[in-house]
Amino acid sequence: MDALWNLEMPIEFRGFCIRKYFLNTGVSFEEIIIMKAAVRYYSRSGKTKEVAEYLAEAAGVEAVSVDSKNAGLSEPADVLFIGGALYAYGLDKNLDSYLDSLDSTKVKKAVLFSTSWISKHALDLMRRKLTDKGIEVDEKTLYFKSREAAAGRQKAQAFAKQFL
Repeated sequence: MDALWNLEMPIEFRGFCIRKYFLNTGVSFEEIIIMKAAVRYYSRSGKTKEVAEYLAEAAGVEAVSVDSKNAGLSEPADVLFIGGALYAYGLDKNLDSYLDSLDSTKVKKAVLFSTSWISKHALDLMRRKLTDKGIEVDEKTLYFKSREAAAGRQKAQAFAKQFL
């Protein structure tokens, strides 16, 4: 039965994934898959914010800093892109506190991203915090050295689209 269907490229728009199928007879239908995505980050230098905005643009949502009053998830997210960097060998207290506050019933899967001058260790720290809370964390991560973040729009958006 699957051989009867052809799949066009999926179209993502504002958290919706629309796929168009064609029967061999030429009849088509669209399947709408509602993917709720959210992007949260903490950034001191602006580099992680920049990457968060690229991801949010691809997902059709707003990137929200974890220290913002509207950073909480008002509804469950199928994919939560969460990012931050290493500050004095640890996560910033704002990001650390936000990760502690997450409700595992509101996050189906977390996807991590980070920027830094030297170390990817923030990814490990975020992963540990989230898995300890029972939140699934995808193995794939997005990392930019700080000087590469500004030129990373296309890479970041292609990364995001894997999960939408």
